[in-house]
Amino acid sequence: MLTRRIGNTSVSAIGLGAMPLSVEGRPDRARAIATVHAALDEGITLIDTADSYHWHADERGHNEELLARALATRPGDTSDVLIATKGGRTRPGDGTWTVNGTPEHIRRACEGSLRRLGVEAIGLYQLHKPDPDVPWSDSVGALRDLLDAGLIRAAGVSNVTCDQIREARAVLGDLLVSVQNRYSPRYRDSLPELRLCDRLGIAFLPWSPLGGITPSALDGPG
Repeated sequence: MLTRRIGNTSVSAIGLGAMPLSVEGRPDRARAIATVHAALDEGITLIDTADSYHWHADERGHNEELLARALATRPGDTSDVLIATKGGRTRPGDGTWTVNGTPEHIRRACEGSLRRLGVEAIGLYQLHKPDPDVPWSDSVGALRDLLDAGLIRAAGVSNVTCDQIREARAVLGDLLVSVQNRYSPRYRDSLPELRLCDRLGIAFLPWSPLGGITPSALDGPG
């Protein structure tokens, strides 16, 4: 497995996006845990999650709890696995996604993630999406507070523009280690953000890197 660096942490070049294990259409728990174990067996040491990766309204953090259980039940050392989680989005249970970027919510979300993951500090914590009703500097400032409190070791931002990356960098400095935007052969809107991250030495984590393209589509004409 090739490796890359996110801040000071070395991780597998390929990560596991764990969201499908907890949202609509998810597999049963045993199969989901077996999927995580299989990924770890192949050398994957980066797993992406969020407190909003769940299906029903009363199961916030379902994916984080699932990952914690998967790591706890896998034989051998898993200390090199980086679970990168996110906060700032919510799911009311009706299939929709909402956003809450207030510092108070981000702090509560982080504390909940800490409990579910069973760690003293989260290796990488990312703002899930900018909240149009909250100044971006306030949301990023909440990350700064979490860093200063020792609750997270590194910070990232997701679904952001180049200007938002620059503003976050001004607040967080070198502790802003990742940007997670949609990017794939099909969706290339975040190419400017990718290039900015390259210049700044920030890891770019593409979500849906295959763009939803299915094997059957790849096999078809065109």
